[in-house]
Amino acid sequence: MSMERQRREQLVKHLNGGMAFQSIDNFVDNLDYEQVGVRPDELPYSFYEVFYHMYFAQKDILEYCFSEAYSEHAWPDDYWPDNQEPESEESWEELKSEYFQDREKLQEYVLNIENDLDEPVKNSDKHSLFREILLVIEHNAYHTGQLLVIQRLLGAY
Repeated sequence: MSMERQRREQLVKHLNGGMAFQSIDNFVDNLDYEQVGVRPDELPYSFYEVFYHMYFAQKDILEYCFSEAYSEHAWPDDYWPDNQEPESEESWEELKSEYFQDREKLQEYVLNIENDLDEPVKNSDKHSLFREILLVIEHNAYHTGQLLVIQRLLGAY
């Protein structure tokens, strides 16, 4: 296996989590729906709010990398939900599904050897896809830790 293929596979492993931080796949469904909007022990955010933030940031980075129609979002307002809980159980399930679909799209792009990880992304002349992938990994690792703390405080982990 080439060094380039190994690098790409390693990036995908880190995108999935489970290397240096717990994979969100292993615990995202531990909470009952009624708990996802609870802010435990005076924390300023719920599980839903943090997960939404991860979802939005990941989607924003994907659009930044690939979309012809990308436009910057307002920080921090656009990156956090207006409510501490989802509108419905159905919208919660859709949010989770979209998060994992977006992650899968990014993984497929990374694994395609024809895509140059070191070239600038579509909406930047300075930021490479490699840099943006690392940004997603670091961001998700940080917030995955917060999600685990929230679950522990709610007695679900």
